[in-house]
Order: sequence, then structure tokens, then C-alpha cells
Amino acid sequence: MINKRDVLIIGAGPVGMTAALALHKQGIRPTIIEADPEQRERAGSRAIYLHKETLKLLESISPGLGFELADVGIVWPVKKTFYRGDEVYKRVYEPPAPNTIPAFSSLHQHEIEKALYKACQKAEVEFVWGEPVKTVTSSPDGAVVETEKGTWEAKYILAADGAHSAVRKSVGIQFEGPRTSDAFVVVDVLEDKEHPLPIERTFHYHHPDAGGRNVMYVPFAGGWRIDLQLFEDDDREYFGSEEGVREWLPKVIDPKYAERITWISTYTFYQVVAESYTDEHRRIILAGEAAHLFAPFGARGLNSGVPDAIIGIQGIANALKAETTEEANAAIEAAANERLKAGLYNRECSNLALEHIQGTNEEIRLKREISAFLAPHIPKLGKWLDEGPFGPRSGPPALSTKY
Repeated sequence: MINKRDVLIIGAGPVGMTAALALHKQGIRPTIIEADPEQRERAGSRAIYLHKETLKLLESISPGLGFELADVGIVWPVKKTFYRGDEVYKRVYEPPAPNTIPAFSSLHQHEIEKALYKACQKAEVEFVWGEPVKTVTSSPDGAVVETEKGTWEAKYILAADGAHSAVRKSVGIQFEGPRTSDAFVVVDVLEDKEHPLPIERTFHYHHPDAGGRNVMYVPFAGGWRIDLQLFEDDDREYFGSEEGVREWLPKVIDPKYAERITWISTYTFYQVVAESYTDEHRRIILAGEAAHLFAPFGARGLNSGVPDAIIGIQGIANALKAETTEEANAAIEAAANERLKAGLYNRECSNLALEHIQGTNEEIRLKREISAFLAPHIPKLGKWLDEGPFGPRSGPPALSTKY
């Protein structure tokens, strides 16, 4: 039996569910095919930071969703930056105005997915669980998806099936860009509600108690994320092991949190973007990690994946309404090219952030040292040190969103 749909979404992560809600907003019932079973376990906090623009986009496709994610998450009131143990920058924010979407929301990705799934259920999105995609072929007339359980045909596909996207690989679209050699350890710890830490985002250049390694602390609803940048000759396996984390973590945070570890991951970064966000027949659009992989600085992953999905679905909706093949193809190309441009821009931004953090560039390293020395007297230099690890905050005017 062949299952037929106008549009198929591959992948039930946050980008795939965003695409489903955007498709529902267009008046088309969405179908999501997901490789994992419905009751899958998803380890770690992963994407924990939603920008205001992302919350607004989610609110636009599912009224109430942006505000719900803002309410579930937290907005930290203070951010600080230290250089070799000395504070070089501090900013205190005014609390968000009532009944408005805040500048950001920091929360566990599990909570993001839970809210998206609830919205999808309300929108009567069709989920097909436990059906891994084997191959996808496209033609001028549509696309065919072969899964481990059957065959699906669709006029259009939005692929949100992650970094190892079976869709992208099937149609021969390549990732382009480098993989860095830098390694980081990320640790989630459960908040001690009886004796909570101050809710502050903090970045340390050359943390004196971490052997001069960079350390970042990011609070999110219910917990904390601690990032440790490793030196080139560090034993990555040891630093990222539970034994290793229990050794270094008490040196940079209250020792009790060594007993509250919920997730440990060691990673290096790909800085890659798909050579094209659509296939040769203009029947497939890539979104999220199926289309790009960035270093996490500046939170450009999910915050880029959400507009990928929404703009991709708008392109598909326009193509379905088109009166000619040429018009339909143009609609897909316009959406794919806009997001490709955004992907290339975001990669450049994360490259700049990574270069700033690494300090391997002699000019940047010298500028960091001078800025740290002068920051008490010239506040804008402290602000530069604070913002550098996250890259530029705005995008080209031609982009529909800054991410």
C-alpha cells in the first residue's frame, strides 16, 4: 500500500513540529514521519535558549505557544564576564513587562518539545512513529519516501531529520565547511531549590580554578549548564567522563553540584551548511540540522531551525497554489535560497565567536588582553568581551529574521 500526502515532514524534533504547526496554519493537515518510537528518551538539555524572535515566530503559527514557552522558561536578570578571575563586565536587566514576550526564554529542550507536541496534538497533526526513512527519491512530479515499513508519496517534503539526515543524503546534497578540533565538555546539573545559585549567566575567560580554561555557566528552568573548554593536549575522554567531571566541577561551582549531575557530553564542532537547501527537482526543503550544523555560541541552532521550518513551509504552500511548474519551482527556490543565505551568515557568525573564544588569533588575543585591562575604565571594552563569545547579534537586512 502506498500512502499519499500533499506534504510530508520528516523528523518529529522541535524543527519538524514547528513545520507541522506552520503547515496547519496554512490550512493543510500535517503528517510527520519519525524514526524513533513515541515514548523515546531524549538525553540532556541540548537547545536551552529561545530568542525573542523565535518566541514571536512560534506565537505567530500557534497562538499562545510563544507565551507558554516564555512562562515555562526563565529570563536571567544578570550577566557577567570575568577575565582571569576579575570581573570585566556586568549588566543588570529590567524584569520583562507583563503580558509581553521577553528578550529570551531559557529552558530544557524537553520542555520545548513538550509544549510543541501539545500544540501539535491540538492542531491534530498526524504522527507516524517508529518508521525510519531508508531512501527518498524526487522527480519533477513529487517525492517518494521508502521507510522500513512502507512507501509514501508526497508533492513536497520538508526534511527536519537532523544532522544525519537520510533525506539529505538520499538526494545527494552535501555539507560544506570545516570541523573544528576544539573540544568542550557540557554538563547539566539539577538546581538545588533549597539553596539556589544566583540566576546569572556567567562567562569566564581563563578561569583560575579551572587551570586557565574558559568556563561558561547558563541557568535554565530547573537547572544549570556548565561548559568547559578543553586545551588541545587535554585528555578529552577523561575530562568528559563522570570521574573526570566529579574532579573538575567542584573547582568551578559549589561542590554539592557534583552530586546533582544529570548529563555529560563531550563534543567538537562542525561548522557546515548544506550546499543547497533544496533538491534538483524543487520538491524537498531542508531545515534545522538537516541543513546546517553550527557551534552553539549565540544559540544559532534551534533559533535558526525555527525560521527554516516556517519559511520553508511558506515556500511549499506557495508552490501548492502556483498555477505553473515554473512558479512552483520559483517559490521553493526563494524559500530555500533565503534560508541558505541565513545559514551561511550564521556559520560566519559562529566562526567569529569560536575564534574569539579560542584566542588562537594573535590579534584577537592581544585585543582581549588589552580590553580586560582597560575595561574598568572603558566600559564598552568590557561589553565587547562579554559579547564576543556569542558572535554578531543581527543579520543582513535581506533576511526575514536575524537568525
